[in-house]
Amino acid sequence: MKTKVIFKKNMVMACTALALAGMAQTAFAEDEVAEYTFLDSIKEGKQMTNFRLRYENVNQEAYRGTTPTSKRLNTGEAFTLRSLIGWQTAPYKNFSIGAQITDVHEFNDSFNDRRYNTPEHNNGTASASADKAQYPNIVDPGFTDINQLFVDWTGIKNTKVRLGRQQLNLDNVRFIGDIGFRQNMQVFDGVTVLNKSIPDVELFAAHFDNVRQITTKDRRGNIEVLNAKYRISPSESVVGYGYMVDVENLAQNGGNPNAVGTAAQGGNGLGGSADIPASLTNFQPSKTDASSKTFGLRLDGVRPVNPDWKVLYTAEYAKQTDYRGGSDLIDAYYLRLGGGAAYGAWSVRFDHEKLSSNDGKYAFQTPLGTNHLFQGWADHFLTTPRQGIEDSYVTVAGAIDKVKLYAEYHVFKSDEKFQSGAANRFGDKYGTEFDASATYAFNNNLTGKLEYANFREGDLYGTTLKNAARKGDKEIVWVTAMYTF
Repeated sequence: MKTKVIFKKNMVMACTALALAGMAQTAFAEDEVAEYTFLDSIKEGKQMTNFRLRYENVNQEAYRGTTPTSKRLNTGEAFTLRSLIGWQTAPYKNFSIGAQITDVHEFNDSFNDRRYNTPEHNNGTASASADKAQYPNIVDPGFTDINQLFVDWTGIKNTKVRLGRQQLNLDNVRFIGDIGFRQNMQVFDGVTVLNKSIPDVELFAAHFDNVRQITTKDRRGNIEVLNAKYRISPSESVVGYGYMVDVENLAQNGGNPNAVGTAAQGGNGLGGSADIPASLTNFQPSKTDASSKTFGLRLDGVRPVNPDWKVLYTAEYAKQTDYRGGSDLIDAYYLRLGGGAAYGAWSVRFDHEKLSSNDGKYAFQTPLGTNHLFQGWADHFLTTPRQGIEDSYVTVAGAIDKVKLYAEYHVFKSDEKFQSGAANRFGDKYGTEFDASATYAFNNNLTGKLEYANFREGDLYGTTLKNAARKGDKEIVWVTAMYTF
């Protein structure tokens, strides 16, 4: 906690110092007439404020333990309000300041918010682990903190440098995203540089030394980001990227790296998470370094055929290996191929996405991505099982009057077979999932959204019906209202 307070103070001091330096650089110039003041830049700034009220209901076929007497999880219900309040000034002397606070309030406690043994984040309960364990995870813990605090500098033409705590979304957020769906979003501490000097080219680089995840846990380390985009047309692009992640356990690990390759377990094969109490998991604290580097190439676009019809396409490949002392088990690849067509407001497409397995010992991971948007909204695969995953899915989107409609249907299989049920029985079918949403804008400020996810189990992922890693049936309903200024 002391380190966190010191960080906040240092961040505020650094941002303030940079801003004051920029304001002072012409303060003593002779005969200069101030036509635009710092106060004007505040007045001409933009809102970073919105409020999101959400009800989430989770009915999950899972167990609190693996013994014969273990009970099923109770139905989880979360009623929460997220308040983001902030402002970004207009540029003044090439500097702009953005500041935003976040507050998430829990109106009830019948869900597992993943904040263990912390009174201020467990509805005032000093030791809430036992009570929380009877409910499924809904990772929206009560929390108040600085969400963003940064300084932008645009003193070089076609270039923006941002220093401080910030949101970041790259490409389709598969690898780097703010996980904006959850009430507590993921934010990064560090510096980013965006350059658009070359026509149709965007060059982006970043260094971060901390990431605050949706569990509100700060993870220290080093993250290097490189992303280069060339726009083939206004709606088509090719992107090359490199992401180097050397950060303490990003809540992606779990399981026994020495287990046989076909044994089902819930993590990526590099050990458990030290943040989860032993009473809630069979996994032990991680002793294996999960640092990785990922390099890839992405082609994505919408090609107009005529005023009504468009062709949609995506092709992407990435390779992931160990980095800075990471385990030599880290060796896997990512592949996505897909396409479809759009007519007016309606579109349909088919995609196949593969996160490969290294002989059942490790699977391709995306620890900094907005994973809720991929492999189904039921969130069974936020961490890729070490047998890998192949996801074949169809997507339909459209609108009826002012209601935007969206639906997906997934068929999930593993890359390597896993032990299913009794000994010498193996499977590769995780299951299927249907997701759908309807969004309605009441006016320019207020939006309502209804969402539904339904996962149905395939082969039994584990050796017993009460295995902790099992991908059991799961049904979720979300009702959301959002007001944006």
